[in-house]
Amino acid sequence: MFDLDLWKEILSALKKNRLRSFMTAFGVFWGIFMLIIMSGAGRALENGVMDGIRAFATNSAFFWTEPTSTPYKGFQRGRQWIYNNTDIAYLRANVKEIEYLSPRLFGWRQRSGDNTIRGEKTGAFNIYGDYPDYFKIDPWTPLKGRLLNEIDVLHGRKVCVIGERVAETMFNKEEDPIGEYLKVAGVYFKVVGVVHPETRINIGGGRKEETIMIPFTTMQKAYNYGDQIHFFSVTSQPGTPVSQLEEKLKTVLKERHKIAPDDRQAVGSFNIEVEWKKYNRLFLGIQVLTWIVGIGTLLAGVIGVSNIMLVIIKERTQEIGIQRAIGATPSKVILHIVAESVFLTVVAGYIGLALGVGLLELLNVALENGGDEIFFRRPEVSFKMAVAALNVLVVSGIIAGLIPAKRAVSIKPIDAIRDEGI
Repeated sequence: MFDLDLWKEILSALKKNRLRSFMTAFGVFWGIFMLIIMSGAGRALENGVMDGIRAFATNSAFFWTEPTSTPYKGFQRGRQWIYNNTDIAYLRANVKEIEYLSPRLFGWRQRSGDNTIRGEKTGAFNIYGDYPDYFKIDPWTPLKGRLLNEIDVLHGRKVCVIGERVAETMFNKEEDPIGEYLKVAGVYFKVVGVVHPETRINIGGGRKEETIMIPFTTMQKAYNYGDQIHFFSVTSQPGTPVSQLEEKLKTVLKERHKIAPDDRQAVGSFNIEVEWKKYNRLFLGIQVLTWIVGIGTLLAGVIGVSNIMLVIIKERTQEIGIQRAIGATPSKVILHIVAESVFLTVVAGYIGLALGVGLLELLNVALENGGDEIFFRRPEVSFKMAVAALNVLVVSGIIAGLIPAKRAVSIKPIDAIRDEGI
């Protein structure tokens, strides 16, 4: 393969018909280029989605109430019901599979129009009442100050933690929000923290950066919610599938609130474990589809190379016959043809690989400079992917040249010489 004369012959043969060589190489180039681009785009979509949920507790489940769908113990169908404070202690005491449990209140009554005031500044934000354990399920990073703590809940402190977008809207750039007050739905709260969400899953909807979180007990008292609980978040103990915990909690809650055991509507729920598996299957499917389409496109290019090599062999039949007549062995003829095919395939494929990776890198730079993209991040191709692509190219080049090479050595030297009328 390192015979200088051999490579001179290969380059000379390719130069004789540059247009044909270019069109042949372009098929391989386009196949590997599209494989890299599609794989990088699929990875970027996966990164964008998974980055938004990766920090979220994968062993978590969430529960809310819906109207009953079955009459039970004298209650009619369609009964409205709601969780209450006694459920918290009962669940913690009787469901040993629970690791963390955090009730939540949604400030829906306060979200009509602007609900937050500070001097002449106003804004409409999501308002939630939370326990500190919620931050162990849905992590937030303090940019300034701190998160809510147990003392805030125990004493019903009028403090709040705000999302970064709230801070930008309600405070000037040179101001420090920590220690300042916001009037939230008519009640003043002291800002103790400015936070950034580590995930994009928002239980309640809206942008997480536009969130005001206050102690759960404070919200119940300040806005006359009594002992209501709108929502439960839980995580399962290590070793316990969250799906198992989900079913047990549904059973317990139905018993406590006199709901028919076969009522599948009354207790609404979902768990992140199921959603996580769905996403993993989705992106595995995308990667498989990418390889199928990319390799199919590459295969079409390789078939083109093989067909062109057959044409070249036919045009050079006399030349091959003369080589055989003066002593060239069949293995040398095969080596020459296969080397030419591999050279054309690998060079074209490597250019496609390099341009594909370069384009993904440029796209990555553009995305980083353009801000925080939600569903498209870090388009990239792994080292294993690049090595696999190169291996595919080498094997494809060998296959593309082997068939024409066998065709060439199957012709007797005397017949090959006579092919051109000599």
